[in-house]
Amino acid sequence: MSRYIAFLRGINLGNRRIKMDHLRGLFQGMKFTEVATFIASGNVIFASKVQDSRKLEEAIQRALKSSLGYEVNTFVRTREEIAAIAAFQPFSQHDMTAPENTAHCGFFREPLSLAQARGFMACRTDVDELRIEGREYYWLCRIKSHESKLWASPRMRALKLPSSSMRNLTTLRKLAALHPADGQVKQA
Repeated sequence: MSRYIAFLRGINLGNRRIKMDHLRGLFQGMKFTEVATFIASGNVIFASKVQDSRKLEEAIQRALKSSLGYEVNTFVRTREEIAAIAAFQPFSQHDMTAPENTAHCGFFREPLSLAQARGFMACRTDVDELRIEGREYYWLCRIKSHESKLWASPRMRALKLPSSSMRNLTTLRKLAALHPADGQVKQA
């Protein structure tokens, strides 16, 4: 049995409000076990016999669209992958520990093409640092993240990047440290 975390894009934003107990029920209905949610932002921890995360993403998306009536982009990682992301230091120690900075990790389904990766990295600014590692990208923001103009910049929009879902690295570190069998998962 493999343990995974599904990151659902856009859950509990705008008109896409769903109670976490209902979301857990949907995952249990998909025959996943050890289902738990972590904060009400689309982080679902579960176990499955399926070993292919791409198949899991597709199955979860189909089931959620059928149940909720709208598309929910889904990004699945193993618990081990999340532990590696949580331990990774994508930026300098100074930048990672400066209290005014926030660091985020975003998930793609597949690595970006070389051209997309180059274009993405070229979008860096004095306040926005970027890094790509495999299917993940990292964003360090040296101002309040909602004040950043990075994601709305014409240069970033012109890239037409594939769908992704982003989480604060602090959240990912907390997820990596959870032990669902010990009851340490917050049932949001």
